[in-house]
Amino acid sequence: MNDARPTSWLQLANPAVFNRWADRLLGPLVIVTLGLFAYGLYGTFFLSPADYQQGDTVRIMYIHVPAAWLALFVYAGMVFSALGTLVFRHPMADVAQKAAAPLGAAFTLVCLITGSIWGKPTWGTWWQWDARMTSVLVLLLIYLGIMALWRAVDDPLRAARAVAILTLVGAVNLPIIKFSVDWWYTLHQPASVFRLDGPTIHPSMLKPLLIMALGYLGLYLVLLLVRMKTELTLRRIDRLQRLAAGIPGERA
Repeated sequence: MNDARPTSWLQLANPAVFNRWADRLLGPLVIVTLGLFAYGLYGTFFLSPADYQQGDTVRIMYIHVPAAWLALFVYAGMVFSALGTLVFRHPMADVAQKAAAPLGAAFTLVCLITGSIWGKPTWGTWWQWDARMTSVLVLLLIYLGIMALWRAVDDPLRAARAVAILTLVGAVNLPIIKFSVDWWYTLHQPASVFRLDGPTIHPSMLKPLLIMALGYLGLYLVLLLVRMKTELTLRRIDRLQRLAAGIPGERA
């Protein structure tokens, strides 16, 4: 067979194939991510104007908003991984999900912290139990619950199925976060970027914001690949230790 053929998602179930492709992608991804962050930060502090009401405080937006987007994006990816585990039984699905959960929790925590910092001068309070902030806090608790469940169950197969079910149940929170500003009164303004009638934010602010979001996405992909490679190595070590001790293992 010709090795130049595209690698399918089923072929990536082989850890060796996945590691080979991850090694090829990591270098270019790191370079692109660093470039995006460099240009995004330059645009944030030198190209984007101060807001006519909030002044320079608005620059927190370039950290806060991409973190919020990535918090939702990572969880949405975990939902697909959960379906891959329960429906398609793809061996790499639970590896991806386990690797993604701490990253999603980190983005969510950054979102909450920067939101509080931004909220103090803007709204006069560090925290308010409105629908958007509360639902994002619930998302962080779901992430932490998923991470705790991975540690609580020793059997990798049982843990993967339990985490997949919890992930699918927790997915109900995603539309609540997204549409909370439309369904209930909150301190947050309605969506200004992803709208059917187009963004309402000025292009001078929108461009750096989108560049920073791409930088966040690149950072997530780099860390995800590294964590997945590490998880595969740990599973292989565990399997070898079980074999050496004469303990049967269910999966490499």
